[in-house]
Amino acid sequence: MESLWLATAPRIATDAFIPEAAYETVVVGGGLTGLTTALLLARRGQKVAVVEAREAGAVTSGNTTAKVSLLQGLQLSNILSHQGADAVREYAQANRAGQDWLLGFCRERGVDHEFRTAYTYAISDKGRQSLEKELSAATAAGLSVQQTRDTELPFDVSGALKMTGQAQIHPLQALGALASEFRSLGGTLIQGVRVTGAGTAPDNRIRVATSFGSVSARHLVLATGIPVLDRGGYFARLLPLRSYAMAHPVQGQVPQGMYLSVDTPSRSLRTARVDGTDYLISGGNGHAVGRHPHPQALVDDLAEWTERYFPVAGPSHIWSAQDYEPASGLPYVGEVPFGDGSIFAATGFNKWGMTNAVATALALSQAIAPVQDGGADRNWYQPRLSPRDVLTAVRDNAEVGLEMLAGWASSLAAADESAPPEGQGKVVRRNVKPVGVCTVHGETSKVSAVCPHLGGVLSWNDAESSWDCPLHGSRFAADGTLLEGPAVRGLETA
Repeated sequence: MESLWLATAPRIATDAFIPEAAYETVVVGGGLTGLTTALLLARRGQKVAVVEAREAGAVTSGNTTAKVSLLQGLQLSNILSHQGADAVREYAQANRAGQDWLLGFCRERGVDHEFRTAYTYAISDKGRQSLEKELSAATAAGLSVQQTRDTELPFDVSGALKMTGQAQIHPLQALGALASEFRSLGGTLIQGVRVTGAGTAPDNRIRVATSFGSVSARHLVLATGIPVLDRGGYFARLLPLRSYAMAHPVQGQVPQGMYLSVDTPSRSLRTARVDGTDYLISGGNGHAVGRHPHPQALVDDLAEWTERYFPVAGPSHIWSAQDYEPASGLPYVGEVPFGDGSIFAATGFNKWGMTNAVATALALSQAIAPVQDGGADRNWYQPRLSPRDVLTAVRDNAEVGLEMLAGWASSLAAADESAPPEGQGKVVRRNVKPVGVCTVHGETSKVSAVCPHLGGVLSWNDAESSWDCPLHGSRFAADGTLLEGPAVRGLETA
């Protein structure tokens, strides 16, 4: 799987890793959150390094649908039910600041962006009732959202909300421009180096351990989707979700707005023009990571739905993304517990990273290197867990516990290590230890099927040929190479 964005990404230059180098701030993660934070700090004269385990944009930022929108499905009514009216207004204000900054940057740097009307629609009576709650929350937040039944969709809807003046971008073009300016200001962008730990260093500095040695910094920012290092226990307050997207070359007239459904299964639509070709991008069919038996069936279903309703060719690019749903309804952004005020994290954007990432960067850069008019405290998310949120976290962690038990129980049921068919994988028992056996491109691999994060038994993802952890969302390639998640090392060969 490769996204349209990654397949057409500009080259992003990298810098050498220098062991024992000293920086004012080290940012872990080369996505939109990390690179925007790093650029803002570099503009303020800081010596900053971004350390990315793979390539810039390789994970969520390169696999998003890239809607820069303040109309965000049922996000506002969800926040309202968890955190109250003040939190909804603050969230909307922060996201507007993030949207304004990102679109202003795209305009100044010549990054392609298109303004579109965003729609959230329903096809059921229950979905229509959800839209009414979202409209109330959006109105309370001061957003200009309208009700309508008039859409470009080729099927009946029970209701819709719309908001004009929203935007869509090519996210890797934006990342390329961010990286270029960051490096021009003396910033260091290191790719292919994984951060594995953090500890204390002399002079109240932080020692940042990586797969290639250590560096030091006064501040450390964890901008990795879900924070690595487990500080703050964020993995226990987040539900990792996987969803799918595809780009279909257009063969007729398709909707020009940006669409998102509120009913199940989820559906997302937007257009894109890349290298002279017009595409309709569809997305949806989300599920908890590692907890669906056949993700390929979800991919096939999404393609069938898109081709049934719209004049498009078969998908030229198919991809997936990982997002994290916070128990509190709001993203978690700020100082990490037990980090002595020097370690910061950002997570829980719940599929709305284009605006939240930049809102987060504005807040973090102001916290680390304050400047006058550099951002208000309202851009700072540190939600409290209400009784309802605690119950949500308890529910999610109870499901994690059940997945742990079920995984270990099922792994003890079979001992046949013979090679499965092409593209398939299975977990078997070898002396009471789970072993993952898979066949990809004619090569059979055997790896430990136990996640090195907290010991969950992995599941095979037949859409992406990966081993996925149903506990906290760590993912590994067929040969055990770490792809993403809270784990900081890959799987051992079995």
